[in-house]
Amino acid sequence: MQKSTQVLFKTQFEEDVYKGLSDFPKHLSSKYFYDQKGDKLFQDIMHMPEYYLTRKEYDILKQHTTEIAEKFAMGNPKFKLIELGAGDGKKTKILLKYLSENNFDVKYQPIDISQSVLDGLEKSLHKELPDLQVEPQHGTYFEALEKINLENGTKKVILFLGSNIGNLLHEHAIAFLKNVQELMQEDDLLFIGFDMKKNPQTILDAYNDPSGITEAFNKNVLARINTELDGNFDLDKFLHWEVYDPETGTAKSYLVAKEAQTVSIDKLGLLIDFAPWETIHTEISQKYDDKVVAWLADNAGLKIETEFSDPEKEYKNFVFKKC
Repeated sequence: MQKSTQVLFKTQFEEDVYKGLSDFPKHLSSKYFYDQKGDKLFQDIMHMPEYYLTRKEYDILKQHTTEIAEKFAMGNPKFKLIELGAGDGKKTKILLKYLSENNFDVKYQPIDISQSVLDGLEKSLHKELPDLQVEPQHGTYFEALEKINLENGTKKVILFLGSNIGNLLHEHAIAFLKNVQELMQEDDLLFIGFDMKKNPQTILDAYNDPSGITEAFNKNVLARINTELDGNFDLDKFLHWEVYDPETGTAKSYLVAKEAQTVSIDKLGLLIDFAPWETIHTEISQKYDDKVVAWLADNAGLKIETEFSDPEKEYKNFVFKKC
């Protein structure tokens, strides 16, 4: 590999791509799957019959709306509903509609790093729920949470849906949960979706659909490098590969070089050599059981208040409080 001696990074994307592709083994963060095209691809993934996660969580929120809302309020109908990585808010709108129609005094504060996503969500909510207080927060989770925490002492209910916690290895998940816990007050709640262990084939199918949508979603990080950093990746020379370890509950996604090749990224002054079948690790999707969830919570200074599940117990939404 040949690289320049000094690079001044203008963005976090540039720095992470440089470091990830200079490392061994190579890796790129799944958060860079998302741009306008990537957002659309993920919407398509959520509608695939194989991708059960969205459907399961949607059904939990729909079937347990009243119980969840009452748990959030716990006798006090005034609170802030803060969502980390809000996206299009499709599932959250089930709760927001109920809260709005049943005289809960709620301010909804969606947090996302994509301004276009927030703009679209805010526009749709003004149209669908005109009486709802909406205050989008653009930025990283913790920057926005710190800002919200400095406001008045209104109770916070923090949502982290879609089993996004699963994109973190356990040690990173604990660090993430600790960071959230430190920004919680005694009465605040944390509501997180966890994808539970199940038939390994069901999990593999969710991340490796025959129509190739998930493959295109993973390869979108290479497309972004081409477009934004003047790269020359040939996407057809990479294979999307998914593996799942039922013992650890870890699903991993890779892009695998089909042949020896050299890729240039002009903006970073990088020439990257790939050996035949060399990998780029792009994503982790962790699956859980009850013991692991309790262990994560305990290590992060949280306690489980309750849980909501689909009938098969394949997906669960846990409610946590600060210990």
